[in-house]
Amino acid sequence: MSLKVINPGLSTSIQDLGRPGYFHLGIPMGGAMDRFALRVANMLVGNPEGAAGLEAVFMGPTLTFEKDVLVAVTGADLPPKVDGVVQDGWTAFEVKAGQTLSFDFLKSGARAYIAISGGIDTPPALGSRSTYPIGALGGFEGRNIQAGDVIPLGETDMIEPELSVPAKLRRLPGKPAELRVLPGLYWHRLTPAAQEGFFADDWAVALEADRMGYRFKGGKPLEFVAREQPFGAGADPSNIVDGCYSYGSIQVPGGLEPIVLHRDAVSGGGYFTLGAIISADMDLIGQLQPHTPVKFRKVDMAEALAARATRKKMLAEVRAHLG
Repeated sequence: MSLKVINPGLSTSIQDLGRPGYFHLGIPMGGAMDRFALRVANMLVGNPEGAAGLEAVFMGPTLTFEKDVLVAVTGADLPPKVDGVVQDGWTAFEVKAGQTLSFDFLKSGARAYIAISGGIDTPPALGSRSTYPIGALGGFEGRNIQAGDVIPLGETDMIEPELSVPAKLRRLPGKPAELRVLPGLYWHRLTPAAQEGFFADDWAVALEADRMGYRFKGGKPLEFVAREQPFGAGADPSNIVDGCYSYGSIQVPGGLEPIVLHRDAVSGGGYFTLGAIISADMDLIGQLQPHTPVKFRKVDMAEALAARATRKKMLAEVRAHLG
């Protein structure tokens, strides 16, 4: 059985939890920008948490189905509609064969996750169905979905509709969004004043915000400790001899505007990185619209690990709530 794409929306792709294990070959982990939202959507319809669903950015797709399915939409507040009737978000609802699933206008957030009972059953690439268009891997023929695509669905036993996750268990960014930062190997390259200013300044999401990375604007340019640039680093003090980038690394080309590297980012290059967003906060970035105000907050490893444990506890609470 399958679903048919009538309208793909603005940018809708097939995503699961990604393809770890290939970063050393230059292939990013990929997968859902907001992993928490995808996991919860899958729980609501009875799928394994890592099943492939749809990630819709700013605007939802229009879909029809060959069979009766359960659907759940989590993440951004992008109200789903069945034959024009609005359904609740973070709640499982039924779509009958031949009915149309569409979406109202975006109210908050940036990315909605659409889980369908049985999951999307396109061929995996390197162990994942996640779309990585730069490498033409995963997704539907290695790309985002398009009008006219017929996408296969997996088979599953239907569970009861109307399971729902309460607001207290929905993880979304605050206002302003707070992103916690663990300083990294090149932190010492900044002057003490620049180190302090990075966390004191008010930042906002720039227009360049996608699956590869999010740029931030509004803060003061960063000052670097004077040094003789090593061979191969170039003249700009923000350049280094090529190094590896961790997931969530914050590079600042020219010391001007920080860029947080996200799911589809490159694995290395010649820009200094001042540190990384902690793993517990990376999901939040995927829900930030351009111009959203942001504050960066410095943490140590103990706080980063505690945040990761808190995030795992929240997922466990969702599982317990849904039974």
